[in-house]
Amino acid sequence: MQPKLWLIGILFLGILNILNGQISQDCSTAIPICSNTPVNGGTDGFGTDDFSGADRSGCLLETTTGFIESNSAWYRFRTNASGQLGFNIGFDSSEDWDFALYRASDCNNLGDPVRCNFFDNSESRTYMGVGEDPGGATDTFLYEPWLDVVPGEDYYLLINNFSNTNSGFSIQFSGNIFETNPNDALDCSIIDNLLGPPLAVCEGELVQLDATTANAVSYQWFSDTGSGFTPIAGATAATYQPLTSALYRVQVNTSDPSQIISDVQVAFSPSPTTYSLTDEVVCADMGSFDLSLKNTEALGSQDPDAFRLSYHLSQAAADSGTGALPVSWPLNPGLYTIYVRTSSQTNPNCFDTSQQFNLEVLAMPQLLFAEEVFICENGGVAQIGELNPEIGVSYSWDTGETTSSLNVSSPGSYTLTASRTQSGTNCVVQRTVAVVASTPPSIDEVLIEDLQVANRVTITTYAIGDFEYALDDGPFQSSPVFSEVFAGSHQLYMRDSLGCGTVSETITVVGYNAFFTPNADGSNDFWRIEGLEELSNPVVYIFDRYGKLLKQLSPDDPGWDGTFRGNPLPASDYWFRLNYTNQLGERVEAKFLNAHFSLKR
Repeated sequence: MQPKLWLIGILFLGILNILNGQISQDCSTAIPICSNTPVNGGTDGFGTDDFSGADRSGCLLETTTGFIESNSAWYRFRTNASGQLGFNIGFDSSEDWDFALYRASDCNNLGDPVRCNFFDNSESRTYMGVGEDPGGATDTFLYEPWLDVVPGEDYYLLINNFSNTNSGFSIQFSGNIFETNPNDALDCSIIDNLLGPPLAVCEGELVQLDATTANAVSYQWFSDTGSGFTPIAGATAATYQPLTSALYRVQVNTSDPSQIISDVQVAFSPSPTTYSLTDEVVCADMGSFDLSLKNTEALGSQDPDAFRLSYHLSQAAADSGTGALPVSWPLNPGLYTIYVRTSSQTNPNCFDTSQQFNLEVLAMPQLLFAEEVFICENGGVAQIGELNPEIGVSYSWDTGETTSSLNVSSPGSYTLTASRTQSGTNCVVQRTVAVVASTPPSIDEVLIEDLQVANRVTITTYAIGDFEYALDDGPFQSSPVFSEVFAGSHQLYMRDSLGCGTVSETITVVGYNAFFTPNADGSNDFWRIEGLEELSNPVVYIFDRYGKLLKQLSPDDPGWDGTFRGNPLPASDYWFRLNYTNQLGERVEAKFLNAHFSLKR
């Protein structure tokens, strides 16, 4: 949808001759509308320029005629109730129409329109107006917001045709003022006419035109169906009952003598019949249901261009023509009764709401199981799928089983299909689970971050699986990292969460300086291992880079002073090895130590 693009060429003047009595090209002679009577009209050029040469009025811009008006029609009405007011201007989807609504009582002082629309009709809509599209469209730019009114407000409505074709239009009023005041929402006192306002009635409905005048001598009725007025044979009474659409005229001869001539349009609209509709069962994963798919069923052989269908959730809403469901109706699981309203395009008061159908929206089966499961590599069994199957749902695996869950012992990919079937509708959901063999646990490396207030130990493994870790007698945890580990000997454990094995490793956490400065200043003159006393019979061996043993330390030694046989050694990196006796009385060498430090001079 976009603002108007200028049309180049000669505008085709389509005329509905029968409706000429209901068309005024000028604001000063605007056709009065009252009550909730629908109006049908067409346009044929424009008369005087009601905007005095201006190039715009509100959203309306100058057309190819050089004026704002182009094939224009003017109407006026006065409100007689408080509430919400709207209207629907219906037209052929191939045509382009605009409108402007003015709150004014004088054509010479219209001001800016209170509602206005100048968008093109590139989306081939059939309605524009104020309020809500009666077809349920919610994404249209051709509608302006509802108008809040109070009694006694005068309005002028300009309808402009901007197309190369012009097959006429209809005006149908809407809003809650027609619910609270169905017969007098619009003031009929503005119509000074013996025969009253135009009449829009349904086929088969009896209507009587009454021209009764106190001093009448005689009456003669005429009709115009597009070729001018002709007398109606035998129609010489004060009243006349029309049977066809036409512009009717009465000539009243009075005793004074004088004549009264009054015209009124009577338009008969076809009365629709709604045919029975079949029930529908759909799956919720459709997202939405296209209600227009039921139109052909509802209309049968009736002309789809002559009627409009809307769908409602209650009989009352269908009867009142309110709360129409959007054509693309979002689906939620449940059982719904949809009530159908079939109404005349030209007169919404000609309608049928006798039919409805059931729409059952089936909930999709729920498959919520994990999409990855581990089993032991050396022989294990895993249960996969839905452990709590839904009632009314059938299950099948790509392996051939028809249960909701399976016990599997082989790695691979397994797909479960869940189906809910009703009235020939099958709602299907699939979910695949990958069964992965869990490699037995193995400790590849232990990173010991000591030499700090809170020592840290991290287990590294290249095995793939779901593992847990523990330190000494502590609880198992998912993280392979242990913080605030005290110095000393510790037992690390790693296990598979499925029970596919447990391994352990003995580590030693020690504390020592990364360097020392044996310069006899009383600070950091000796290198030693802190916490050595926590071990049983520990012995520390210190080597140079060539593996030469330089010093052997026990827990009672103050540390190494950086000499060999009394001679100071040069500044360099030195290495150490730690042995101790484990809980089984075996002599072991501490593993996973970053066993070197620096001597600085």
